[in-house]
Amino acid sequence: MDGTPQEITTLVGREVYSNNGVFVGEVEDVQLNLDQEAVTGLAVGQLNPELFSDTVGPNEGVVVPYRWVRAVGDVILINDVVERLKQPEDAEEAVI
Repeated sequence: MDGTPQEITTLVGREVYSNNGVFVGEVEDVQLNLDQEAVTGLAVGQLNPELFSDTVGPNEGVVVPYRWVRAVGDVILINDVVERLKQPEDAEEAVI
């Protein structure tokens, strides 16, 4: 983005991907801090079942903190934190 103010409604409907290219979901709403006039989170629905089936039920969504957003363009790129959350099996094996 070129620094020109954009309508926050333009974020709704954009696909969200991790910076590794894994589909996360689609923006359904935007969380705002009205005092600071800033976006604080993205409500993401239509989630990738491979990432969220163990933690989020069908037809539910998650709020991704806006600080995880790396880039906004035709799609939104976020840090790979979501992918790392999906890897508890590996962590359990390492603890044993």
